[in-house]
Amino acid sequence: MTVHDLGRPPWPQVAPVQFIKIAGHELEYRLLPAHQTNRPTLVFLHEGLGCIALWRDFPARVAAATGCQTLLYSRHGHGQSDPLPAPRAPQYLHREALVVLPELLEKLRILRPLLIGHSDGASIALIHAGDGQWEVAGVVAMAPHVFVEDFALQGIRRAVEAWNASDLRQRLGRYHRDGDATFRAWADIWLSGEFRLWNIEDYLPSIRCPVLAIQGEDDEYGTMAQLEAIARRAHRVELLELADCRHSPHRDQPQATFDAIVRFVAAIA
Repeated sequence: MTVHDLGRPPWPQVAPVQFIKIAGHELEYRLLPAHQTNRPTLVFLHEGLGCIALWRDFPARVAAATGCQTLLYSRHGHGQSDPLPAPRAPQYLHREALVVLPELLEKLRILRPLLIGHSDGASIALIHAGDGQWEVAGVVAMAPHVFVEDFALQGIRRAVEAWNASDLRQRLGRYHRDGDATFRAWADIWLSGEFRLWNIEDYLPSIRCPVLAIQGEDDEYGTMAQLEAIARRAHRVELLELADCRHSPHRDQPQATFDAIVRFVAAIA
């Protein structure tokens, strides 16, 4: 979840955009080829307002440094994937982790992925790894959410105010087929009363792969309580707290985040 840094152009076209039908919807994806053998495929899972283009050049840099095949895709309602036909349900992140992502990985013949998620994407990665049905090589969770904080809701309310009073609608619209629907789907479900009890802490003890959890000290959508919960309940957890960093470590502190992820991938590979 983030609403800043929408002004720069997307990253270079290092791999063609393709489309695949998953769970009844057309999703856009890019698959960057591997440069080294016997390495896990990196799967980038974007945040609540994100898509392939908004990752910019970060995944390509990580792919080049690690030699890993790398998958990016825009979830239903994001980027150039099919727009959402209706408001989201409270379990939308569970459905993404337990229905959509497994089908996508199966169709693309990706085994034992290393999941790199940001915000909502980090929550999806943790649910998928913690469910235990699929083997996961590792999880990088940037600015993760494992429960709903009042602090996060305050940040979302500020984002709604910015949406109504600034050019945010126009800027976000550059990256999504229906930017207004993407924003409203994200804000409405998080601010709904039925989502207030959303919690995935019960998935954490079942995660058996290594986890790298990264968060900025100035994150406007979450506190360090999120990382503390992961460290307390999951196994083999490495924490990285970044100063002078808001909700997007890969944009606010790109070099420190890049270095940490490359080291994490190398240790697993």
